[in-house]
Amino acid sequence: METRRILMKSLAVAVVIASVIWTTSAAQDKEKSCCTEVSAAVVTDPIIGVRLQPKSLPCVLAVIFETAQGEFCSDPKPRWVKEKVKQFFNLKKKNTTPPTSSISA
Repeated sequence: METRRILMKSLAVAVVIASVIWTTSAAQDKEKSCCTEVSAAVVTDPIIGVRLQPKSLPCVLAVIFETAQGEFCSDPKPRWVKEKVKQFFNLKKKNTTPPTSSISA
């Protein structure tokens, strides 16, 4: 009976430790998935996605350009960044506009 009680306590402690490790590693993954610094390099690859990351330490304010090569963190202030974002959304808007019919009644 005593052995069973010790085994149950050990199992409970193991579960608690495992959940703490899992929670800690999930929080670290979240921190790694944000931009903690921005690059001054101009993105020349075709852009397939754009999103704005708000500042929330350790994450910095950034425009994140998604390309086939990966994600690039850029400072939102430079003119080229604003132009790339504008071009992306204009192209996306143009490509999602439903085609007009040339059939008349």
